[in-house]
Amino acid sequence: MGENAAGDWSAFEVGVNVPRQNGKGGIIEARELWGLFVGGEELILHSAHEFKTAKNAFRRIERLIKGCPDLHRRVKRYWQTTGEESIELHTGELLRFIARSKGSGRGFTGWTNILDEDMILGDDEMDALLPTMAAVANPQIWYLGSAGIGALSVQLGRLRRRALQALEKGVPDPSLAYFEWSIDPHVDECRPDCADHDDAGSDEAILKANPATGYRLSLEKSRNERLTMSTEGFARERLGVGVYPSEEEDTWSVIDEDAWRALEDGTSRPSDPVVFSIDMPPERSHAAICVAGRSGKSVHVEVVEHRPGIGWVIPRAVELALKWDPAAWVIDGGGPAGSLISGLQDALKAAAAEQGVDLKALEVTTPKVREIGQATGQFIDSVADQTTVHLGNAPLTTALAGAELRPLGDASAWARRGVDVDISPLVAGTLARWGLVTLPEEEDEGAPNLW
Repeated sequence: MGENAAGDWSAFEVGVNVPRQNGKGGIIEARELWGLFVGGEELILHSAHEFKTAKNAFRRIERLIKGCPDLHRRVKRYWQTTGEESIELHTGELLRFIARSKGSGRGFTGWTNILDEDMILGDDEMDALLPTMAAVANPQIWYLGSAGIGALSVQLGRLRRRALQALEKGVPDPSLAYFEWSIDPHVDECRPDCADHDDAGSDEAILKANPATGYRLSLEKSRNERLTMSTEGFARERLGVGVYPSEEEDTWSVIDEDAWRALEDGTSRPSDPVVFSIDMPPERSHAAICVAGRSGKSVHVEVVEHRPGIGWVIPRAVELALKWDPAAWVIDGGGPAGSLISGLQDALKAAAAEQGVDLKALEVTTPKVREIGQATGQFIDSVADQTTVHLGNAPLTTALAGAELRPLGDASAWARRGVDVDISPLVAGTLARWGLVTLPEEEDEGAPNLW
């Protein structure tokens, strides 16, 4: 509810995404009471996915007002007709409760819209409600709910992407205030599947996602939920782990899909020398190993491995090193995979000594920030120039379809946050290609089938 210099709302849209029973109903009530009795908002529309939820919200705020004589005496009428539950003041302010539908809200000029249960909110409902605010000089819309549940969470997914993109770019969204309490289920201290009451990590996950713990919730009750509920249900309902749909227009926003698919060649093979690269997403849920090598006049880029977890990465990398003796291993030292560099180098040296072989690359190449920007630009240009070739690997194609760019100085790099896909195959492929084209030129020694 901050204001700008002109006295208008700093945020036209406010999103509150928090697990159940953490008090978001109290936030709604506080905002609605302020609009009625302090802000002088002529019409506040409170909508929910189900009529029973909207009716229950009406009864709760009705009890609050009737319990305060100073507020109750300002009420002209409590409308309790089914489907028209409202609270009207003598001064004309009106708070109305409705169930959402394709036509709900049409014909009303809402100063404030409260959209409860926003994890079930799609285009039809938004198309009906948002135009009601067009004629209001300083309107505001609030979205409140819990973790996304997939295809039904269209609007919540949009809000969340905007918030993550603003965080990634370091530039605030000009009209959105977004608050979320949730965990990253891929880190040790936030495992949703641990049922051990003494496990401090699981308790930390509960505390991270539930700000009402110690007030209206307790660790003991949440632990009991963990024992009774499914892992997926507990992660969603208590730890805020949601599933959010992506929008079709968000795909292939950097590279043209037809241009990429035109470069697919199932017969292509990388020739020696080759360069490998490793990358993983911030949550460390998966990892990817990619290779780049010359294929005629083009550069062959291929996903060698893309698997869940990270424990397999170094053993597989050593296996590839002993078999193909790459000219370089490339890892972004400032990225999530940077934690593997020391272990990989130690493993490569140990394997070379044990096998009695000389490997070309015992040290990992770590590009500088400007070089990461250059690598990204080179990859994009190579698609436009048709100087990259690939096998049509699904992980790489999927990553490209959902990829976006983030500013990196005067250049750009692949955005790790604010996207709905794992881009580690794309980052690894980009860095492998960069590592290859920056090698000193060597004579082509043929085109062996590496796999």
